[in-house]
Amino acid sequence: MADIQQPTPRMPRQIPFIIGNEGCERFSFYGMRNILTVFLMSSLLLSVPEELRKAEAKEVFHTFVIGVYFFPLLGGWIADRFFGKYNTIFWLSLVYCAGHACLALFENNLRGFYFGLFLISLGSGGIKPLVSSFVGDQFDQSNRSLARKVFDAFYWIINFGSFFASLLMPVVLKTWGASVAFGIPGLLMGLATLIFWLGRKRYVHTPVQRDGNPHGFLKVVLSALRAGGAGTAVALLGVGGAVWSLTAIPQLGLVAAVCLALVLVMGFGGVGAALQLHKVGTQHPAEAVDGARAVLRLLVLFALVTPFWSLFDQKASTWVLQADQMGKPEWFQSSMMQALNPLLVMILIPFNNLVLYPLVERLGVAVTPLRRMGLGIALSGVAWIVVGGMQLWLDGGQSVSIVWQVLPYAILTMGEVLVSATGLEFAYSQAPLAMKGVITSFWNLSVTVGNLWVLLANSSVKSPAVTAAIQGAGFGVTAFQMFFFAGFALLAALLFALYARGYTMQNNYRAA
Repeated sequence: MADIQQPTPRMPRQIPFIIGNEGCERFSFYGMRNILTVFLMSSLLLSVPEELRKAEAKEVFHTFVIGVYFFPLLGGWIADRFFGKYNTIFWLSLVYCAGHACLALFENNLRGFYFGLFLISLGSGGIKPLVSSFVGDQFDQSNRSLARKVFDAFYWIINFGSFFASLLMPVVLKTWGASVAFGIPGLLMGLATLIFWLGRKRYVHTPVQRDGNPHGFLKVVLSALRAGGAGTAVALLGVGGAVWSLTAIPQLGLVAAVCLALVLVMGFGGVGAALQLHKVGTQHPAEAVDGARAVLRLLVLFALVTPFWSLFDQKASTWVLQADQMGKPEWFQSSMMQALNPLLVMILIPFNNLVLYPLVERLGVAVTPLRRMGLGIALSGVAWIVVGGMQLWLDGGQSVSIVWQVLPYAILTMGEVLVSATGLEFAYSQAPLAMKGVITSFWNLSVTVGNLWVLLANSSVKSPAVTAAIQGAGFGVTAFQMFFFAGFALLAALLFALYARGYTMQNNYRAA
């Protein structure tokens, strides 16, 4: 009997609307994000003493990024429980547009400008996990083989928008001022919202579980924590640590202290629940308990990715401030260097898929998502060793051309492609069907935690004792922090590789 030929998988016809929306939205986001540090330094924070201005600008930038990657938790929860992905994306996109309007209108008003940053962090963060998981919703078991290609295209278009934004917006800021430079990204966000709305009748909409699931992940975790025993004690340690962190608001700042409290509660709570899941077998079905255990293991991997984001997001703050010290043409703005990152991403994604991955697999090495992500974390550490070496040259009084920054940008970008582009599809595929938005939110939360480490590191070096110890070792503070973050990432890469060896991959696409 002849084999039945399987039909050729078909690309969903609604995908171009989502990809077009993402390209415009990413231009709007990176258009304002990549000029934010420069604008703060040159305009909005001029009242801050010059010796404190760099640290203040860096703190504002990373606080904003923390907000952007914290609000995915809210967006994912609202979408999964109440309004669905499409409605949540659309309405939060309008909030996003309002935030851009505030930046353009309040260029000289600190409170108005910061309120605009809050609206953008709410809008951008709220839709962030939903757009990528909305892409995954358009596929099923019959065409899931095409999903990885679309997630790569999705990440490619993100960097297409970022490239032009990084290249053009610094010039616009210098030539026409802040209102125009922040207004243009607002117009692009309006266009992104329109494109998304135009595809509304073609999308696949997964059902919303408004009544909740009595055996959902959080219900199982809470049951485990109420079971009493060592796990409950571990969770209470996290609560105690969170209370302590809130008392440190004067030293850490409100955002850093609240985020640290949240991380402590979730981290210790997750460990405590994992220790006691075997006690809730009579309260929840075996598959629910196994599902909770799988999610907790997944969150450990996400936690080990956080050091990568500590390093990656500082290219828009620490690396820009380093570029200010380097030799460059008079017309070239330091923040324009960031255009190199998305340009390299657009080259590396097709190169990896068409050349590198097939070549490595022909050599007998499986190119698994976890191997790609572990290597990407390690490469970020290598990039920071290079940039730390350049900082030592600068601190020693040597003249260093900005061309030298091409090398760490190339290494860091390869790491980004291996971690971030892979992580989008990995997070979606590993998430249970009822938790797509929330699990993708946890993936984005890893970026918040990564930026939290940056704020904590900055707070620690403000101590005179710490600063004196660093200088006594013969380092400048900036160079010391660069090597510290490099070691942080390399250690995380090692732990990630060790943990990933025991992780079981899931296939959680919906049925055809």
